[in-house]
Parts: sequence; C-alpha cells; structure tokens
Amino acid sequence: MPDIIQLLPDNIANQIAAGEVIQRPASAVKELLENAIDAGGTEIRLIIAEAGKSLIQVIDNGRGMSETDARMAFERHATSKIRHIEDLFRIRTMGFRGEALASIAAVSQVELKTRRAEDEIGTAIEIENSAVRRQEPVAAPVGTSIAMKNLFFNVPARRNFLKSHPAEMRHIIEEFTRVALAFPAIFFSLHHNGQEMMHLEKGSLKQRILQVLGSTHNAKLVAVQENTDYLNIYGFVGKPEAAKKTRGDQYFFVNSRYIRSAYLNHAVMSAYREMIPSDSFPLYTLFIDLDPAHVDINVHPTKQEIKFEDEKVVYAFVQAAVKHALAQFSVTPTLDFDLDPHIQGLDAVSKPVTEEKRAEAASGRLYEAFSKKNQAHLIEPENKSELKHWREFYEGPPSGGGVESGGAVGMAGDPAVAFAGARTAGVVQPVEGAELQQLMNTYIVTPTNRGFVLVHQQSAHERVVYERLAAAAAGKGIAAQQSMFPVTLQLSPQDAALLSDLQPDLLSLGYQIEPFGKNAFIVQGTPADLPQGNEAGAVEGLLEQFKHFTSEIKFSRREKLLRSMAWQQAVKPGAALDQSEMRALVDGLFACEQPNVTPSGQPTYIEFRKEYVEKLFGK
Repeated sequence: MPDIIQLLPDNIANQIAAGEVIQRPASAVKELLENAIDAGGTEIRLIIAEAGKSLIQVIDNGRGMSETDARMAFERHATSKIRHIEDLFRIRTMGFRGEALASIAAVSQVELKTRRAEDEIGTAIEIENSAVRRQEPVAAPVGTSIAMKNLFFNVPARRNFLKSHPAEMRHIIEEFTRVALAFPAIFFSLHHNGQEMMHLEKGSLKQRILQVLGSTHNAKLVAVQENTDYLNIYGFVGKPEAAKKTRGDQYFFVNSRYIRSAYLNHAVMSAYREMIPSDSFPLYTLFIDLDPAHVDINVHPTKQEIKFEDEKVVYAFVQAAVKHALAQFSVTPTLDFDLDPHIQGLDAVSKPVTEEKRAEAASGRLYEAFSKKNQAHLIEPENKSELKHWREFYEGPPSGGGVESGGAVGMAGDPAVAFAGARTAGVVQPVEGAELQQLMNTYIVTPTNRGFVLVHQQSAHERVVYERLAAAAAGKGIAAQQSMFPVTLQLSPQDAALLSDLQPDLLSLGYQIEPFGKNAFIVQGTPADLPQGNEAGAVEGLLEQFKHFTSEIKFSRREKLLRSMAWQQAVKPGAALDQSEMRALVDGLFACEQPNVTPSGQPTYIEFRKEYVEKLFGK
C-alpha cells in the first residue's frame, strides 16, 4: 500500500492559514492599518473600491523597507518583532506573528511599493497566489503603499460568502474606527469608490472621539482618569442620558489594542447600575495601559481576545474608575441641600406668618393629626371622597354590564392566571361597549366574556402595527406622505452605510430617503400614518432599533425592519389614552391573527378569569 500522508503545497497551506486571519475585507484592513502604525506612520490613508472586494490600499509615510525586507515580509511567520520566546510577553507593537502579509498574499493580488529615507530608490513587488510575479526598483516616496486587489479571486467559495457591498463596508468602517480611536495623534483618511468618507486630523482623544461619533456627543462625555502602580485607566464614558439600545459605541483598548471583553463590559455596566434602563447600553471609549507581562494577547488569530494575569483586579479598577468619574462630574444621583432660588422667592418663605394664617393652619385636620401623639397616620373614617373612584374600580361600576372585574395583582405562576396563549386566543372576547380603565398610563383593564384582561398598551400596539405593516409589505407597499419641508439627515459613517443598505426595503415601507453628499441623506417622505415634524428622529430611532434587533435576532432584513417599525410606532408607557383610543387599541388587538404575543414573543395581555378572582376572595 502506498503512503497516504503528504505535506500540503505552500500555496494551499497559506490559503488555509489565511482563513483564520483574513475572514473578510475588514480583516485585511485591520492588518494593513496596524502594519502602517508599527512602521511609524503619522499620516495613513485607506483607499477602498467595491467594499474592499476589488481594492484595499493603505498608504503611509512610515519608515519603509529595504529591498530584502520587502521580499521577506510576505513569508509566513516572518517578523521583525520577535527574537526569543520571552519577547511574546513584552509586546508593545500591533502586529508580531508575521502572518498578515503572507495570508493577504495567499488570497489576493498584491502590489507593494516602499522606500526608506536613506535609500534613493524604492522597491516594487507584485505577488499573486503567494508567488512573486515581479520585483523591480521604482521611484517612490518615503513610506509604504500596499494594495491588495481581487480578494479571494483564487478561492471562489470564500468570495461567494461575502455580504453585500454596504454590509462589508460597515465592517470596514468599524475596523477603521477602532484603529483611528486608538491613535488620535495620527492622521487618518478613508476613501471609498473615489469619495472621501472620513477625514480625521491629528488631535486629542476627545477630539478624535467627536470626529468619529459626531460633535453632538461633546456635552455627553465624562472624562475618566485613574493612575495606579498596577495599571492606568483613561478615556471617556457617556452620561446616562446618552445610553442607547445597542452596544455600537463601546470601545475597550489595552495597550492601544482594541479588544472584546464581556468581563470588562460587565464592570462598566455595573458602574451604571440603577442609572440607566436594563436594556440600554452606555457609550464608552476606555484605555487600559499596563505592563505587557501581565497580559497575554496571543490567544486568538485576530488578537481581539486577550487574557489578563489577574482579571479580578482589572475588573475592580475599571468599575471604580467609571464610578468615580460619574460621581466627580455630578452625574450620579446626589442630595442637593442648596435651596432653589425660585423656592426662596415664594410667599410662604419670603413673607412673615400672620396670626390669621397661623390660626387657619392650626384649624386644619392635617395640623391636628401631626400635633397629637400617635395620630400622624390617622385618616378620618368619614372622609372617603378621595378613594371613591378606587372603590368603584375594585367593586365594579354600578351597572355591572354582566361582567365582574377585579383588581388583584396577577400571579403569573398560578394556573388560574394564564398568559393569553393559543388555547385562549379566539375565545377571550372583550365586552362590547364596556368602559375601559387605564392604569399607570401603561395598562388597560378590559372586561371580557369570562373575567377581565390586563393589556400592556405598548406590547398590544406593537402587535397591531406589526400585522398591519406585514400585510402592507406583502402587498403593494405602504403609502408615503411627502414632507412639505424635506429634512436633511447627517449620520455617522457607520449609520450612513447601514441606511444605504436598507434604502430599497425602507422605500417599500413608506420611507423615501435619498443620498445627499458625504454621510448625509434627505428624508423626502415618511409612512402616511407617522406623525410629521420629527422625520429625522424617526429615521435615527429606526436605525437604532434595527441595530438592536440585528444583534439579538437572526431574521431576514425585512423582518427586522418590520419589527423595528412596529416598536418605533407603538404607543409607549406613560402615554395617557382616552376611551376612544383605548377602545381602538383593544379592538385592533383582538382582531389580529395572533393577539396574545408581540412579534418578539412577549405577552400582550394577561387574563384573569372570573372563577379565579372569586377564589381569591373565598367565594
């Protein structure tokens, strides 16, 4: 029998290795930008064509390479950073494995031009499928220009798995943003298909954050600065009111390297406990500087996951630093003992108490209750007028309507209090013409043919809007109303790429939005049933909710948009509704195909059956 084990050819081995490092165009962007930073570049330009599928080019003004170095840089595990195994634990550069350029050359056509300051002439190299096709002297400025063309041209299966241009461009912008935030002292620019998308001048960290996230964040940032013998923490966190539904604006850097860490993110979230809703996320850009010997960055091919020598210490420092920053800038809740000037100007404070006023106050029941021993809790038995409407609510209106309703708190674990499910849908029917009651501007008590239900107004409206949108989208689309005064919308590069990707689907759902220059759009029309006057806020909210659903749910883009619009248009808790509005909402809910749950599976109402309520009262 012949031997069956044999070594893979170099080009196939390189392509397999490239699969770990170069997963999509954004992966190559990250590696090339980091190489430019390691080369000492102070001006770095990124040029993209067709979302990186046809061209990714990085130009820097760094040290450049000699002819030999330029050729050796494309060999696997060729690096200038590592000489001994101990060097792995003293790394302060971005790249060190020597895999990036070899991987890039294995799956694309590469053109390199480079020159050092001491050399009169530079070097040009062309590589295809890991093989050098041409190498010759060339006139070139000091620094390096490396262009990779036709990504995955020799691996068609990998190329077929790439997403649409806008989707891949969003990933490129994410990687570019992370690198740019880590090095505010370096100039960066990003061009896509001949148009400049980002132009980031050198400056401070706060200036770079505002350049990337938008100048509107200026008043939302709180500085963080804590220095210890073990590590230093600095950067900015957002005020609680700046929290969003998605994690998009959260960045952690360790020794200027972007990392993902659910553990450290939990430390920041715990510092915001009780300051923001549980489903919201604060923005932060935080840097941790510590001795490289205390951290292992060589645990993942993309180097975005790292291990700390003592995670608990880092967690405690991050949590304490964020808490201290929020408290120092009076963001955390505090007791204010200074009198409001408006209060000091009131008659009760500024004018003396006359005998007449004193006698009037002393004759009141409130004064008597507090002036008599053990009487502060006393409520006169004959004074029931204030509670009359609550008695009517508990006992039911005099007319009754043939249906008894109770106000007992629902016990979800009790079988008699059922989440309205498939077995009750189509059986529970609201009593026609019965008066509805709104509680806490959030819930609607609705008498039914066998008891009553407690309807959550937002969840119910989400279901109603969702089914209406789904029916319209499956038909001729949703009617749009033209804006009398079209609104210009200025977005971050990430959101601009997302909106470009969503434009065709948004058009069928009633949003008429057109590009208007760099990261700007004009809102020409919105769905006909959406109130006019806040078109920009409606689109921004829709994008934010879409990103929230994208991170949570694996559905089609159309489905995510429908759910996002349903959430956006639904009436929110805290909105007071009159009888006609409550009636329209309840009737619309029970006319739905699936009235019992929201599109995301949350209950829209809880049913209290008559026999269960009577059982609570021992009847």
